[in-house]
Amino acid sequence: MDYRKLGRTGLKVSELCLGTMTFRWTSSEADSLRVLDRAFDAGINFIDTADVYSRWAEGNPGGVAEEIIGKWLKSKPRDQIVIATKVRGRMWNGPNGEGLSRQHIMLAVEASLRRLGIECIDLYQVHHPDDSTPLDETLRALDDLVRQGKVGYLGASNYPAWLLMKALWVSDKHGLARFESIQPHYHLLNRPEVEPELAAVCLTEGVGLIPYSPLAGGFLTGKYRPGRIPEGSRGAGSLRMERYMTEAGFALLDGLEALGKERGKTIAQMALGWLLSLSMVTAPIVGANTVEQLEESLGAAGLRLNAEEMARLDELTGGNRTWDKRG
Repeated sequence: MDYRKLGRTGLKVSELCLGTMTFRWTSSEADSLRVLDRAFDAGINFIDTADVYSRWAEGNPGGVAEEIIGKWLKSKPRDQIVIATKVRGRMWNGPNGEGLSRQHIMLAVEASLRRLGIECIDLYQVHHPDDSTPLDETLRALDDLVRQGKVGYLGASNYPAWLLMKALWVSDKHGLARFESIQPHYHLLNRPEVEPELAAVCLTEGVGLIPYSPLAGGFLTGKYRPGRIPEGSRGAGSLRMERYMTEAGFALLDGLEALGKERGKTIAQMALGWLLSLSMVTAPIVGANTVEQLEESLGAAGLRLNAEEMARLDELTGGNRTWDKRG
């Protein structure tokens, strides 16, 4: 497992980040704990969660993933693990039960610290923009948390390039702690959301990019093929998944499979390897319901694609990496 600096900071994180959105949703608590153990044993020191995970699951009040991580952390060396969580979503009733107001942030961070059982959140991220709250109010509240020692670094998620740039400008203007990372929805079949604007901001401003859903919700594992959708899978009846099930999408799977055979790698590993080969990427977020699923993602650790492989994937996805330092 290689380790990379988070953006321009001195914090070093594993090149694969373990995502926990499935904890006690599609993954049982017992399986979740096993996944955490295996990830740590494999060298993953970077764990990403959110206070809302997984509030959408039946009977789940939210905060459950943080609680599971908190239980797990009790038997692990805290100084060897980087914990990232997020704030923004609805966590309690009432008009201030969600958002990025100062009141919501201050209450939410205390709840996350309590569930995680830690004194400082290493990376605290805003989950989505909040148009109802002034940006400077959000940034000042987050800066206070850094100064109080409750948060180490700040990050954003789902911010477009212009809003991330504006946030960096406000932080610089007022001497506030700034966003050191960004989490976008980014994979081979969703390049325009990042390229070229957000990628350019990350490269020029030293912001680490932490892609979520790097395997397109499972499509880039190759389990979906023309006329073959596994029963009970995430893709069954999913409009989001159906948008990938096109001639171009299946051609990409064929291309990844062919390139992977030359390296002894799977389709999923090659898709992760593509991200790991981009100069602005810090660590793709990989999720797993079971240890077996995690093992496949671990097979991408250390994988870097060569210029010919990257060019072939550009051809298959219509990408243009003129912004990429590595070309």
